[in-house]
Amino acid sequence: MRKPELLAPAGSFEKAKIAFMYGADAVYCGTASLSLRSRAEVDDNDLADTIRYAHSIGKKVYAAINIYAWDETYDEIRKQARMLNELKVDGIIASDCGVIEVLKQEAPDIDIHISTQANTVSAHDAMFWYKNGAKRVILARELSKDQIKHIIDSTPIGLETEIFVHGALCFGYSGRCFLSDFLASRSANLGDCAQSCRWAYNLYVEERNNPGNLMPVDFDEKGTYIFSSKDLCLLKEIPDIIDIGVDSLKLEGRLKTEYYLASVVNAYRTAIDDYCKDPENYDYIKYLNEIEKVKTRGLTTFYFNDRNNKDFQEYEGKQYNPDYEFGGKVVEYSQDKSIIEIKNKLMVGDTLEIIIPGTIDVHKFEIDELWDYETDEKIESVSPGRAGQKVKMKLPIKCEKNWIIRRKK
Repeated sequence: MRKPELLAPAGSFEKAKIAFMYGADAVYCGTASLSLRSRAEVDDNDLADTIRYAHSIGKKVYAAINIYAWDETYDEIRKQARMLNELKVDGIIASDCGVIEVLKQEAPDIDIHISTQANTVSAHDAMFWYKNGAKRVILARELSKDQIKHIIDSTPIGLETEIFVHGALCFGYSGRCFLSDFLASRSANLGDCAQSCRWAYNLYVEERNNPGNLMPVDFDEKGTYIFSSKDLCLLKEIPDIIDIGVDSLKLEGRLKTEYYLASVVNAYRTAIDDYCKDPENYDYIKYLNEIEKVKTRGLTTFYFNDRNNKDFQEYEGKQYNPDYEFGGKVVEYSQDKSIIEIKNKLMVGDTLEIIIPGTIDVHKFEIDELWDYETDEKIESVSPGRAGQKVKMKLPIKCEKNWIIRRKK
């Protein structure tokens, strides 16, 4: 059994370090102007720091230059491609044919990964990209497991395959949507999606015998979120994915919190490792229980098991998790008083969970005492009033820097 790569999102250098700590083999990231997350906190320096750090600990980084680029963007693309070639990034993700030609010229030593934006849905597609220099194809989310297996079986061993296994689904075909640009002048294909599919819509029809008279379409208790999709979750399908021979399992979420990242990476890391270690006793439920603590929408397997599946729309809109939230992050551990960077209000008596890398068995405890970070005086509660605000508390187990703490609401 060949263990696949676990590939995590990194919306910043700090998030990359969190992803690696919780078990990611590789991360993907990109600068705001050239990748499909224009609000990601990554510039050229952050990108370089992430690559150097990853290589120092034996991990990988794939840089995204996956926008559909205007001509005026190509000077910046050439400059970044040369930088990535010098840094020996492990791969560059792209979908625009013009960008790919520039990468061949300016970053000849770097593997090219074909973005999911290219809509690779067949072995013929995959072979085209392989013949044009691709090392890996990131397959479209719309494929079933049988279609994925056929592509893998029908293409050369030298062509790697990557699929999304978790995260947001897009109403557009493999993310290529123009709705946001049309409604909000923010192009999804340039990384600035306004997520128009998540909005509530009112629908009207024109009476056939009375042109110009618009009649509202009534909705039931599910509401009016007619475009919004559930989130993809393929934890249950890990055995099939590994048995098929997929090379890389990708998690979506460069703009999600460090708490979300740690929880999801940790769940998939342990699921993959546990299945490879003991496939006969694989039970996805315990990993799914962890995902339930961070999900904000319903979960779906989309088309993986059934191309006719219709259970993937989130008609009630975005639902924030009612039970758990990001409590804080360990800054410095001490047996006496550890320093925590807080992310939400904490109070004496709150129930917290420490998310431990490499296991889904979290450590639960209650806050007995809190101390003000600056004055060291005892306090009953603390609220995040500024970025990086800290508090002191006693932790029940030895923790490493950047371990994530979850708060039960």
